[in-house]
Amino acid sequence: MKITFFSTKPYDKDFFEKGNAGFGFEFIFFETHLGPHIVQAVKPTDAICVFVNDKVTKEVIEVLAQKGVKVIALRCAGFNNVDLEAAKANNIHVCRVPAYSPEAVAEHALAMIMTLNRKTHKAYNRVREQNFSLHGLLGFTMKGKTVGVIGTGHIGAAFCNIMQGMGCNVIAYDVNQNPQLIQKGLKYLSLNEVLQQSDIISLHCPLMPQTHHLINQKTLALMKKGAMLINTSRGGLIDTPAVIEALKDQHLGYLGIDVYEQEEKIFFRDLSENIIADDTLQLLMSFPNVLVTAHQAFFTKEALEQITEVTLNNISSLMNGKPLTVENALLT
Repeated sequence: MKITFFSTKPYDKDFFEKGNAGFGFEFIFFETHLGPHIVQAVKPTDAICVFVNDKVTKEVIEVLAQKGVKVIALRCAGFNNVDLEAAKANNIHVCRVPAYSPEAVAEHALAMIMTLNRKTHKAYNRVREQNFSLHGLLGFTMKGKTVGVIGTGHIGAAFCNIMQGMGCNVIAYDVNQNPQLIQKGLKYLSLNEVLQQSDIISLHCPLMPQTHHLINQKTLALMKKGAMLINTSRGGLIDTPAVIEALKDQHLGYLGIDVYEQEEKIFFRDLSENIIADDTLQLLMSFPNVLVTAHQAFFTKEALEQITEVTLNNISSLMNGKPLTVENALLT
């Protein structure tokens, strides 16, 4: 069986080729993302494997169906970039990796919080220049702070556990409440209450029509002056121009983003010798209280091993008419 990969990086090849030992698939790797610009070049294949910035639209799916594709495998949890109705209409299964080392993303969210708070990135650069002044590096003690978590799925739950372990008061909003978190002392409140009461807000919900620009001018106005906002989920959860205005007004105290709504042509690439024409991103990175990382929250050895294993098992099961072993992995 043949699998064609898109948005492939060297580490993808390494992990999938190692993981293929027990399957014997034939792999074809494309560095480019999948979209209308490249789909006609795809040779007949049994499955395609895509990532977060691939555009699996109705137009693309119809061409893939003509080329014999039976499975679209997402090697990530989010699936907002796939037209599920079009896949269903063309008898193509869509599967994903719903929970790959949720601790990896949760720990990165904590890393962003602590970096923004204690300014370790600035301290590192200062000391390398033999500047040992502490001026401008003042942070705050995490213990006792109220942390609001929006979305308590696998990653959100892992993040709640971490923050409770640090002595924080953790509150959350989710349409589906997690009874295990409630037993550990987590309080579920309305979205407005979470926004109003939190010193730190971390987003861990999927991107869908109901959550698109969840953080906007109105919801930002509800937040405490000086609060910190962290997003390691999907860029589209945040209305970026509204966040920039809140930073300018000094209403929003800190912003940490590992995802960006217009990241498709920027993230996962080395652009160090290029001029980036995205004025919004350039402006964001100019703020001293903003931290941007390039969609690396998932990027741990354990997460990549799990992504590989689940993805290849998903494809093998679907191609052989067997049920998937991971809950919520099958989308169509």
